[in-house]
Amino acid sequence: MPTIEFKGRTYEVDEDGYLINLNDWNEDIAGFLAEQEEVEMTEAHWEVVNFLRDYYAEYKIAPMIKILVKAIGAKLGPEKGNTKYLYQLYPAGPAKQACKIAGLPKPTGCV
Repeated sequence: MPTIEFKGRTYEVDEDGYLINLNDWNEDIAGFLAEQEEVEMTEAHWEVVNFLRDYYAEYKIAPMIKILVKAIGAKLGPEKGNTKYLYQLYPAGPAKQACKIAGLPKPTGCV
């Protein structure tokens, strides 16, 4: 199984770099994953990451982009619940890239 090293600790990841153990996640490892994804984390980025972690805690699934947009729009407002806004934050794919940084599994379906 692939691993990454960060601050003297080894983390198991899948073949795409997603953390295997959700309990390994913290803001430090999220920052490291964001650097690897070439994403500079701002308050807006953290808002999406925290939203995703809450969503996963409730539904036990990482949402695909269509569901993510709708759910963020319902909770954070239409100015944030749209694909243009989310792709500005996470250009490699809001659901896929943000879930990786949030320490969640890769979303299934259309990402």
